[in-house]
Amino acid sequence: MTFHYPNGKKFTNNKDNKVSKKVDSKSSISYSNRGMTLEEDLNETNTFYLETGRAVIHKKPTPVQIVKVDYPKRSAAVIKEAYFKQASTTDYNGVYNGKYLDFEAKETKNSTSFPLSNFHTHQIDHMKRVVDQHGIAFVIIRFSSTEEVFLLPFTVLYSFWTRMEQGGRKSISKKELDDHAFTIPLQYFPRLDYLDIVEKHLV
Repeated sequence: MTFHYPNGKKFTNNKDNKVSKKVDSKSSISYSNRGMTLEEDLNETNTFYLETGRAVIHKKPTPVQIVKVDYPKRSAAVIKEAYFKQASTTDYNGVYNGKYLDFEAKETKNSTSFPLSNFHTHQIDHMKRVVDQHGIAFVIIRFSSTEEVFLLPFTVLYSFWTRMEQGGRKSISKKELDDHAFTIPLQYFPRLDYLDIVEKHLV
């Protein structure tokens, strides 16, 4: 099936490529993570939060417009081409303890820095509007090579973004994340307890 962005550009799902490579190279994955992607870990975590009554946080659905469907059988329909109706904002949103949460989740194969090109201007603008309305916005970044996961508050991300727009470096160094972000340890229940950091540092 082929997807297109609102501007007509063909969508290439790089995330799927990363997942397949990660699953195929099990020997390079630590037992603790069992080859799960950041999205899978967060979805498991959010299910745990929901079932235990701690928070209501979901992955945002991306609306699409179907433009081509094949009917190989009377009882079956196969979508062949579709377009994203609008540019996506962030990956997750919800409510925790009366506060609105909104965040983006990203993975990188880089080991020393996180490229800011992973974000889009409309995502930065969206998170800024959330913070301006006194909501809580942040990004969760995972380094796949070391399986380290960081929570970076949006206000800090915005300072790095502004630096780039003013001609500065186009990435966040690993040291800057060590200094300004919060490490989320990988565990079993929940997998990535990011709300513990939100409660202690962002509320």
